Amino acid sequence: MKYEQLAKDIIENVGGRENINSVVHCITRLRFKLKDESKANKEVLKDMDGVVTVMQSGGQYQVVIGNHVQDVYKAVVEVGGFGANDAPAEESGKTSLFNRFIDIISSIFSPILGVLAATGMIKGLNAMFVALGWLDPTSGTYQILNAVGDSLFYFFPIFLGYTAMKKFGGSPFIGMAIGAALVYPTLSTVTAGDPLYTLFSGTLFESPVYITFLGIPVILMSYASSVIPIIIASAIGAKVEKMFTKITPDVVKTFIVPFATLLVVVPVTFLLIGPIATWAGQLLGQATLFIFNLSPIIAGLFIGGLWQVFVIFGLHWGLVPIAINNLTVYGSDPVLAMAFAASFAQIGAVLAVWIRIKNQKMKSLSAPAFISGIFGVTEPAIYGITLPLKKPFFISCIGGAVGGAVFAFANSAIYMVGGLGIFGIPSLIPPTGELGFAFWAVVPALGIAFVLSFVLTYFFGLSKAHTTADPASEKVAVQKEEALLVGNQIVASPMEGLIRPLSEIGDAAFSSGALGQGVAIEPTEGRLFAPVSGIVTALFPTKHAIGITADSGAEILIHIGMNTVQLGGEHFTALVEQGARVEKGQLLIEFDIEAIQKAGFEITTPVVVTDTGKYAQVNTTTDKQIKWGDPLISLDI
Repeated sequence: MKYEQLAKDIIENVGGRENINSVVHCITRLRFKLKDESKANKEVLKDMDGVVTVMQSGGQYQVVIGNHVQDVYKAVVEVGGFGANDAPAEESGKTSLFNRFIDIISSIFSPILGVLAATGMIKGLNAMFVALGWLDPTSGTYQILNAVGDSLFYFFPIFLGYTAMKKFGGSPFIGMAIGAALVYPTLSTVTAGDPLYTLFSGTLFESPVYITFLGIPVILMSYASSVIPIIIASAIGAKVEKMFTKITPDVVKTFIVPFATLLVVVPVTFLLIGPIATWAGQLLGQATLFIFNLSPIIAGLFIGGLWQVFVIFGLHWGLVPIAINNLTVYGSDPVLAMAFAASFAQIGAVLAVWIRIKNQKMKSLSAPAFISGIFGVTEPAIYGITLPLKKPFFISCIGGAVGGAVFAFANSAIYMVGGLGIFGIPSLIPPTGELGFAFWAVVPALGIAFVLSFVLTYFFGLSKAHTTADPASEKVAVQKEEALLVGNQIVASPMEGLIRPLSEIGDAAFSSGALGQGVAIEPTEGRLFAPVSGIVTALFPTKHAIGITADSGAEILIHIGMNTVQLGGEHFTALVEQGARVEKGQLLIEFDIEAIQKAGFEITTPVVVTDTGKYAQVNTTTDKQIKWGDPLISLDI
């Protein structure tokens, strides 16, 4: 076995077989889950022939191998006696409590946000039609549209039961059954008569009891649209299911495990989890509103000003469940309303850049970024325009802060989870259709955020170099591009997007150049084309990375996103197979940028030549934006 000794050395220096919980691999590295990472000998591993470097990230001990990782992995599995498993590594629990919370929330809510926004938009439009007198709330048209708008939110526990159970490692359909029990319509009619007795009389938690379960009082709550009870119930349900799976004979597992799990979890949810979680949700809502009421304007400045920063780092997921909880408990929420102006502040800054900047590539990028920003999709604006230019981004934060303060001053709130950008305006209409001051303040709030960001960016956000054409600098850029083209071998860009140096990537294996020289691309389109003609020598099962050996002999690795191996192939479609011959410009992989980002993963894509050591010089393009097929890397022999 070619890599037997290397495998033995790796196992020994990660602490031995007994220190390894599991091992999987991605396109370039072995990913170990170790019982004790302190037992691993990092320096010895890094100095081994056949090991590029060692990284510790997300609870995984990663030994970077390079293109031969599949062969080394097979040797490790055979030498160590592991069960072969090409599945992606699971997210480790050895991360900070806050990061784990954000990961759980984003994983549970992100799969249904699109449908949630769609149904919210329908409900918002329905309310707007009533407010404008276009629809009678007693008409059949209104009733059907309202049913569509209310459908997901009313039965929220069923949908969350699926996603939460999946996240916690249980059977999603068991989670759905738990959620369905919570919103079972017959139980909502039980409270029509006189209660049997009352618990906690005279306290905040005073609760009439209408039914009992095996003699134990059941405190019935309204779980329609609720969030916290089903998430907690699913977390416990996943553990209960695993317990029964271990002790149930295989021949009857299919129905006995769900039977036993539901028989335990559903009553416990009604008796304990539901009431306690509901009370906790009410207290959370009261705490949120208490903080908001201390100083609404300061709250608006804070949320509106930092919302885009929250989005960049994924921290907004910590506020989304609070907002949904407020909608459930109170029927409205001020938190997301205060963030509403941020996207309009962003496009105000982009419009100013579009008008004033002289760089043609940045100008052409500003137009689609502005248009998408109108509809609430601000990622192209943030990552392509304002953040690289720095000042416009900070100015947009100022505009968002002022807009958020106006929203807070007017006591504006959202009444449903609706669309983004201009599609989100109907979500600010109360279900009654009454358009009071809180709604009409939306127009000046958005206008102020937009105009303030535009004016400040126009006059103060761009340097003279940005607004003045410089023939000399343009000539230098042309010369650099021509220098790129004189290389003996050309690697074309496999995708459209923004160019970033490898040094800016958070993954040390790429940023250090350990895996080879090249560049990173922030893709603006979810298509990856062949940068050269050659053979697909590596295509990971999760389809997030591909290796190509060019006809010239150059070995090229393209890794779509960071840690996207954890998606298990979801949102990726491979159009070729490993071993296939491809021609330059052939479409190889399609991927859903928005879905990948919503799942919490960075989409930055390194394109590296892994065998750069055999070339005298490696040149990369000096462009900031590139189209697929344009020269990206040249290799001089």
